[in-house]
Amino acid sequence: MLMRAIPSSGEEVPAVGLGSARTFSVGASGEERAPLKEVLRLFHEMGGRFFDTAPTYGSSEGVAGQLVQELGIQDDLFFATKISTGGGRQAGIDQQETSLQDWGRDIIDLNQVHNLRDTEIHLRTIRQAKEEGRTRYVGVTTSFGRQYEQMEQVLRTEELDFVQVNYSLGEREAADRLIPLAQDRGMGVIVNEPYNVGRLFAAVSGRDLPDWAAEFDCESWGQFFLKYILSHPAVTVIIPATSDPGHLIDNMGAGMGRLPDERTRTRMEEFFDGLS
Repeated sequence: MLMRAIPSSGEEVPAVGLGSARTFSVGASGEERAPLKEVLRLFHEMGGRFFDTAPTYGSSEGVAGQLVQELGIQDDLFFATKISTGGGRQAGIDQQETSLQDWGRDIIDLNQVHNLRDTEIHLRTIRQAKEEGRTRYVGVTTSFGRQYEQMEQVLRTEELDFVQVNYSLGEREAADRLIPLAQDRGMGVIVNEPYNVGRLFAAVSGRDLPDWAAEFDCESWGQFFLKYILSHPAVTVIIPATSDPGHLIDNMGAGMGRLPDERTRTRMEEFFDGLS
């Protein structure tokens, strides 16, 4: 598995992580939770560590927390969550405490201000938790291009360990604006929405993978999209979300073997842009 170093510490993490938005928010039945438990088991077995969630992803954080405790792997994973509330400082503190309880943990590996909501207030909370040894890393997130200007300002003025952004073959603006800035500022980069909410798969529906994808050990469209992102040297970890064990195995394969070089990245962009 490809490993990447967190710039602020040098700690290495597997570059293929696991997201949970829209996938882990299920009910209490064993039938609903069984595939998710298998996804987590396989993720851990295949060397995955970085799990990203949020209190506002429906029941995702609590469901994942219960499942990782059942599997006995909660302390093996890199637990990344968020403060996601406009309700003020105490509401953010309460979310932080609930996250720890949900996962049966004393420490959050990475806590992030979600979509820049009350950034200044919640960064104070997360930094205080870091000083107290209850959070290891501090970050901010966005999934929206309309927030890039605000995010640029935050990255220029705040000392952060991580920034999380949306970036894919179908949404490349972050590579022009935010990712180079994060790299210059010594911040790790987490990529969300690597499939552009499924739009990338729709764009290649019915098409065969190009023969030249074998040049970078690519075996599926999913790996084609993920390897493109991983080949950006400033990207620390990607967090594709899935509730399908087969898709999880395929996603993890993106962290194996060769990656596209700069010339091939350009070829991938031209190929995707030429789809009709």
